[in-house]
This record gives sequence, C-alpha cells and structure tokens, in this order.
Amino acid sequence: MASPIIKFSNTTISYNSRVALEKINLEVQEGEFLGIIGPNGSGKTTLLKAILGLSLPIQGSVQIFDCSCEKLRCHHRARIGYLPQKELVDPTFPVTVWEAVMMGRYSSIGLFHYPTGKDQQIVQQALDEVGMSGYVDHPVGQLSGGQQQRVLIARALAQRPEVLLLDEPTTGLHFADVQKLLTVLHSLVAQNNTVIVIEHNLDIIKNADWIVDLGPEGGEYGGEVVAEGTPQQVAENNSSFTGKYLQAELPA
Repeated sequence: MASPIIKFSNTTISYNSRVALEKINLEVQEGEFLGIIGPNGSGKTTLLKAILGLSLPIQGSVQIFDCSCEKLRCHHRARIGYLPQKELVDPTFPVTVWEAVMMGRYSSIGLFHYPTGKDQQIVQQALDEVGMSGYVDHPVGQLSGGQQQRVLIARALAQRPEVLLLDEPTTGLHFADVQKLLTVLHSLVAQNNTVIVIEHNLDIIKNADWIVDLGPEGGEYGGEVVAEGTPQQVAENNSSFTGKYLQAELPA
C-alpha cells in the first residue's frame, strides 16, 4: 500500500492556550475523499489548519507530503487549496468575480508575473464548474451570500491543488449548487486528488470514502477521534446525532 499523503501520529494541538485536538492518529491516502464531522469545539478546523502548517503540534507529529508541517515549504503549500469557513465580504471592496478567482492562481504565477493564457483558461473553467461564468465583471461584494460562496470555491479550484481542504463549503448554497459541488469533488478525486471536507450537510458526507467523527464538545480535553470508517460503518457503529441521521440517509 502506498504511503499516506497526510499522517497524524499521536498528535496533540493547542489553540488559544487550550488543547484543541488530543492524540490524533489519522492517515489520508492520495485520491481519497475524507469527510470530517463533529460538534462545535471538537477541533475540526484546527485539524485543517494543522495540515496547512498553521497549527503546530505540542506532541506527536503531522506529516504532509514528504515533510513535517512546521517545515512545510512554499512549493508544498502551493499544492494545498483551502476554503475557510464563509466570511463576510465587504460590499465596498473593489474586486470583480474574475479578479477574485484569479487570486487562486497567484501561488503558481509568482510575484511580478502576469497571468498567462493558461491561467485564464483555468480561471474560466473554475467559474464554469460552479456556475458563475456569467458574473465575471460583477463586484463580489454585490453578490448574494450563496454566489459569494461559489466564487470562493472557484478560487480554491483555480489553484489546481493536489489536496483540497473545504471548511463547511455548502454554507449558503441551494440544493442544486450542493449537487454541482459534489460533481466537482468527485471529478477531483477521480483525477487522484485528495479532498477533505468539514461538513454538516449529509448530501456531502454520505458520499465520502471515509469519515472521521471528532468529539467530545468542550470539556477539559480537546477533540479526539470517536469514530471513523466508511459512511456505512460510521452510521452503524456511531450513536452520535450525525451518526443516527447518516444511517437514516444511507440506502438499506
């Protein structure tokens, strides 16, 4: 079996002087679609930030590609795309949809260089994939919340990352947009890219290859893996709120 592209080994991570994740052991393979569930405060976002090298372990290690997270080099960071939790966009900020999505190409373009025809093609494809190609000249601040979210997803896709991290990407999206996003994610995985999604929307989670359930909420200690497996395994063996509803959503 190939070596994992991401590996947490007995990893404990603190956030704001509090343990956010405790003794995490997790391996993510190349080309895997991983769903992360759990209550608020269970360390889900901290786990993504550890993959980005933004939250460093106080115990254990995090291995990304072929280096530890605290030594993550720029060319490795460029291989990881990240969509954070939805942020409020300043309606007066003077940036168009096209310009916002082109920002996803900057890690590849480099400083003091202009976008090439290939970069423009990639941006156009990303906009097509999220259904925003008709809004290229619209100011991002004047779009609806769901449209802004689709633009941010397109920006992450335009980076052409090998690993794509999405933190609650369906916030503000309608059902049709969620299904379109699922199609995009499956396409990425089919091309051997790795997708990791934090999500409460079961339409996304039940399509993952593997699910990790983090818990408990709050308490003295940080979040830990309380269940993991295929969607069917988590539904059958997990008594959590999400596990019960996941079981109801899966085919018999």
